[in-house]
Amino acid sequence: MANISVKKVKSSDIEFKDRLVSIQRVTKVTKGGRTFSFSAIVVVGNEDGVVGYGLGKAKEVTSAISKGIEDAKKNLIRVRILNGTLPHEQAGKYGGANVFLKPAAPGTGVIAGGAMRAVLESVGVKNVLAKSKGSSNPHNVVKATVNALMNLKDAYAVADLRGISVEQVFNG
Repeated sequence: MANISVKKVKSSDIEFKDRLVSIQRVTKVTKGGRTFSFSAIVVVGNEDGVVGYGLGKAKEVTSAISKGIEDAKKNLIRVRILNGTLPHEQAGKYGGANVFLKPAAPGTGVIAGGAMRAVLESVGVKNVLAKSKGSSNPHNVVKATVNALMNLKDAYAVADLRGISVEQVFNG
């Protein structure tokens, strides 16, 4: 297994768009009654190859979302996108969630559901076919999708890994 280098990104000089994936109301039952709190999973991205996700928990919804955005800005990765799609097919797994991403021709659009769509649109992919198998838990689906995106390699990365030129990668 090759050592894959994940490029971490600093969030200071990039303008991000945030997408709320899901909010859960959590109830803690105590002797004095029920205490409600909220957890929110948020995806941020610049729609040009940088994406991150975060989880925020608070007593109010707005506080949970803002905490999620701050957490997402701390966990950014850079993804290589070629002509608005992915360089190759890729599968990702996290917990019980399995995702499969496949590059698509221009004009296809983002064919993905819920949590996967938020991640793929935030990273800037315009054309992709995606399938989520197994668990539909939004937390695990987001993490599995980011895992699949982290494992993508373009021709330049493969050539560098093998110590050959880009032309030799395609010509064998």
